[in-house]
Amino acid sequence: MVFRLKERLGRKFEEEVQFFRGWQKDKKRVGALMPTSVHAARRMASVINPGSGMAVLELGAGTGVISKAILERGIEPHQLVSVEYSKDFYDRLTRRFPGVDFRLGDAFALSEVLAERRAELFDCVISAVPLLSFPMERRVALLEDLLARIPAGRPVIQITYGPLSPVIKMPDRYAVSHYDFVVRNIPPAQLWTYRRAV
Repeated sequence: MVFRLKERLGRKFEEEVQFFRGWQKDKKRVGALMPTSVHAARRMASVINPGSGMAVLELGAGTGVISKAILERGIEPHQLVSVEYSKDFYDRLTRRFPGVDFRLGDAFALSEVLAERRAELFDCVISAVPLLSFPMERRVALLEDLLARIPAGRPVIQITYGPLSPVIKMPDRYAVSHYDFVVRNIPPAQLWTYRRAV
């Protein structure tokens, strides 16, 4: 019991150091000083419908906290397609989660990154892309690209650290809903969902 606790704490510390190094290298692409908490990751993964039979698309896997929550939700490793921009994070993720379809690349160039899976429909999208680091027009374009990759009515869920939705409301094009405010995250996180307009 004590050994397991020490091992878990050691892994958490290592993840935090790795995340901080990633932030130092590229502050624009790593949106926070600390990795997403387990609590925020589980809330994000709660939007998944494991019975859909469809793969889940994850953007910004980082240290793998959200990837782990997705797998714990009942998604098989080969049914998780995860895009990571940082080569350091990507290398660690592929070792930590064998069988997951990790893709090294830019979430803003998804067709290229997804390659042979570019036409696939996903159950939902779980995103930790630091949207506040990008101009609004790029955020809107990314969201609309993501909504085209999931069935109507299914969500894109986005984590952010600002008080408002990181993507402006356009009711004629998509619906925006506040999903949760996760206090047990450093810093506290806002979760937003987006769905295609009916």
